[in-house]
This record gives sequence, structure tokens and C-alpha cells, in this order.
Amino acid sequence: MFKEFKEFALKGNIMDLAVGVIIGGAFQKIVNSLVNDIIMPVIAIFTGKVDFSELTVKVGESSIKYGSFITAIVNFLIIAFSIFLVIRYMNKLNKKLEKIKQEEIEKLKKKGRFGIRKIDKEVEPETTPTTKICPYCFTEISIKATINRRKTDTR
Repeated sequence: MFKEFKEFALKGNIMDLAVGVIIGGAFQKIVNSLVNDIIMPVIAIFTGKVDFSELTVKVGESSIKYGSFITAIVNFLIIAFSIFLVIRYMNKLNKKLEKIKQEEIEKLKKKGRFGIRKIDKEVEPETTPTTKICPYCFTEISIKATINRRKTDTR
């Protein structure tokens, strides 16, 4: 069971996911700092309050913390926009790479070299068979052998 878990955990996709989660956590800290230390103070210039997390509405005994919700929305929008920009850039790169690949294929087709692969080891040329198995006596005979089908006299 441990061996199976080790194989599962060390697969490329799992490791990529783990790296993504770690980088995402670090990125979230950067975005939180950006929102709390830069963006919210700028917004506070217009609203008069720096700490949005303190903004609440009391309904009876409970309080609705809409300030924390606004901060979370700003964090989400910044992260979502950043991911959008990265994916957009990656898609542009993939399109360029695909275009380059297609151009290379077209060049090879024009030169008549498309589909030709270099073979490292020498391939023996096929030889035509010189013998065959006789369907009557099952012995090996010449490929040119035929049966004499003349009727013989039975006197």
C-alpha cells in the first residue's frame, strides 16, 4: 500500500498540483498585502475609513460584516485577473508555437522530407522467397516448382 501511495504521490501531475498550491498560497499573501496595505488605504481617502473589516450592520443580536466581504471580493478580483493574464499569455505562446510547428511541417512537405525518419540501425533489405512448402507432401520445394498434371496410361 505504501508503494502504491509513493507512486501516486510522485507522479508529475500531483507534484505540479502541489507546487501550484504552494505558489498560490504565497501569491494570496501578496494579494492580501496589496489590498490591505495599498488599495484599501487609497479607498479610505474617499470613504474616510481605512479598515473595512470593521464595517458591520447590526440586525438584532447579530452583525453582518460586509466590510470583510468587500475586502474578500477585492482580493478575489485581483487574483482572478492575475490568473486571467497568465492564461491569456500562455495561450498566445501556445498559438505561436503551433504556428511555428505548422510552418516547419509545410517547409518539410515542400522539400519532400515530411514523414521520413532517420533509422539508426541498418535494416536488412527484404529478399524474395526462393522456396515454398508443397501443399501435397509438405516438403520444402523451389518456388518455381509445378505439378505435372498429365494423365498417365494405366494399362
